[in-house]
Formats: sequence, C-alpha cells, structure tokens
Amino acid sequence: MIALNELSNLSKACTCGNQHYEITIDKIVISHEALKQAVSYTIDQSFQNIAIIADQTTFKVAGERLANLYKEANVNHEVVIIEANEINDVIADEVSLIEAMLGISQNTDVVIAVGSGTIHDIARFASFKMGKPFISVPTAPSVDGFNSMGAPVVIKGVKTTYQMQSPIALFADISILQEAPKEMIAAGFGDMIGKYTSLADWKFSHLIAGESYCPLTAQLTEEALEECVKQVDKISEADEEGIKILIEALIQSGMAMLLVGHSSPASGGEHHLSHYWEMEFLKQGKAQVLHGAKVGVSAQLILDLYKKEVLQLVSSTKRLEELDVNTEDKLDNVIARQKEVVEVLNSLPDASILANLLQKLEGIVRPTELGISTELVRNSLHEAHLLRNRYTMLKFWNEHVGIHQYA
Repeated sequence: MIALNELSNLSKACTCGNQHYEITIDKIVISHEALKQAVSYTIDQSFQNIAIIADQTTFKVAGERLANLYKEANVNHEVVIIEANEINDVIADEVSLIEAMLGISQNTDVVIAVGSGTIHDIARFASFKMGKPFISVPTAPSVDGFNSMGAPVVIKGVKTTYQMQSPIALFADISILQEAPKEMIAAGFGDMIGKYTSLADWKFSHLIAGESYCPLTAQLTEEALEECVKQVDKISEADEEGIKILIEALIQSGMAMLLVGHSSPASGGEHHLSHYWEMEFLKQGKAQVLHGAKVGVSAQLILDLYKKEVLQLVSSTKRLEELDVNTEDKLDNVIARQKEVVEVLNSLPDASILANLLQKLEGIVRPTELGISTELVRNSLHEAHLLRNRYTMLKFWNEHVGIHQYA
C-alpha cells in the first residue's frame, strides 16, 4: 500500500492537469494492536468525549473491546448501537442515519465507526452532518469505502452517494479481520475485481464524454487490483499476509477516490447493477446481500456485455455509422476514438477469469446464488445506467442498441 506521504508527493508531481484533493487522513495503522493504538491516538489528539457507532454484531467483534479500553483509560465514551430493521438488516437509510445522529451528543469530540461498509456509511454521514470528525475501525476486509468520502445511503428507497468526509485516521486490527466470515473476505475481493470494469468505464467516459481523468489515480487503483489478483491464494487462506494484502488494497482504492474527489476509479457499470439490485431488494422487503458479493457477480455480467456485444459493435465502423443519433449524442466521439475504445475493451479479462478467482475464495459467482432472478438481471442491465450521471459503456449500449438484444 502506498504511504500517505508518498501519495502526497506523487499528487504534487502529477501532470494530468486536474484538481487533486488533499488527503486529510492523519494516520493509518494495520496491526494486531490497532485498537490500543486507536485509543492512544485519540488521547494524543486531546479528544475527551468519544462516540462509538456499531451494530450488535460489530460491537461484539470489536466495539466492546474498544469501549473497555476507553474505560480503562478513563476516557468519556458513549456507544451508539444501530439496530437492525424488521428483517434483521442494518441499512444505511433514514432511520439509521437519524438513530446515529441522535446518539452523537453536542459534546462529542470524535465519532468512531466500528464495522464494515454499512456502519461506515452511517457514521460518515452522521458525523459530517453533526460537524464531528470520525475514525475508521474496520471489522472485516469487505469493501473499499472505509477511507473514502462517499456515503452511499438509501433515501426513500433510492440509493444515492453523498460526498461527506473521509476519516481522520484508520485503525485495522489484523486479528479481527482474519476472523471475519469467509463470505465477507470474498466480498472484499469481489469489490476489488470490480475495478476491471470501473476503470474501463472511467477511461471510456473520459474519451467520449470528456470526464476528467487522472492516470495516477487509475494506476493506484489498478496496482491495488493486480496485487489482490496476484495474491488470491494467500487471501483465500485468510492468513495474516493475505488479509493484510486485501485490506491494504481496499484502503489504496479508497485513497485513489479521495485524490480525485469522486468514485469513478472504483465504481462503473458493475456498481450501478449492484445498486439497482439493492434497491429492488428493499422494495420487495428482502434481506440485503453483501455489496462486494454483488459487485463480484455484476462485474462478470458487465464483462460479458462489454467483451461481446459492445466490442463487436464498436469494432465495426459500418455498424456505428448505421446507429440512430440522439439529441446531444456522443456517437461521433465513439467513431472518432474508435481505436482507443477498442483498446480499452480488448484489455479487459474474460468473465470466466473472475469466476475462477471468486471460486478460490468460496465466493458467490452467479446471480441466482444471491437470489437475483434472470428477470432482475435483464431489468438492471436495461435500467441501472439511469441511476448515475456517468457515461459508462453500459449507458452507451442502452442508448444505441438496447439491452433487449443482449442474450
């Protein structure tokens, strides 16, 4: 994982011409003594009133231990437990956000998120709205959003990502991460391999729609991705080295997003499918499945579409020129930059490679294993691009061909 000071130097030396944001994370610790170091850090920062946000599970895993350390150090602290809903899910929705904000007092100096992705989304949103800094304490290497600014939350059934704040510090206890359920480790890996398609979509959006693009940020994300793929066997064993590789990759992906101030390096068409599925599950009152598990599956679907249908279309000048042109259409740009787009598509791996990688971690491979029907898959491929204002290849395909032609 790239060091904070090294990232700052690389950012200053980057010549992409785009705005780079200052990384405001003060400290990142990955060790067996991370919880003790978190307590020491808050004491050194003169934080006198601590709010620990967790759910019932993550409190047992790490929150209770952290609270006891604060008790031993005679530091004032309060514990805010985010309760599960009627189907035993903890969701970053209006209810949980209000629950968190009500639990943070005006005297609170810092909020500590103890959990995986959902608890971090809740804590990030609530702490920002309450004007408090927050600290990240991951309990599983399951997502890449621990140290990002984005808080994907569900408001009136619609999942929207709001840019809030990054943590001022992150403390990851290796022992706790090693004990995480296998499916959560596989989900973290799934979130990382989704970068294949997110990076391709970001490059496409840059070439065709003029979205700002930073090669340094893309490189940081790709390096984190490739390290995970290279070390998949060690990660599957959940030993210390493997888990350290995975959590460092997830953190580096988060830092890449911080650098550019948005999630394009790590979130493309594959994430749009995942968000669509989540929203549909909410409508149906179904229990949620792990974000990274959905991304690992959706990335395969997107790869199949991009490698087969989109590549075949873009490779044919004749087919491109026969397409209908819509208002404010970007088809001319696709034709003009046809060679570069084809290069992006040819650089992508086959979906079967992702499936083989996930199987090594005993992870979810097919939509049906997530309870996602063929109809929901088809609907999401047709409609998920409408959830975000990004010109992904999924959006391009739907604008000009229509997913009903995708078999």
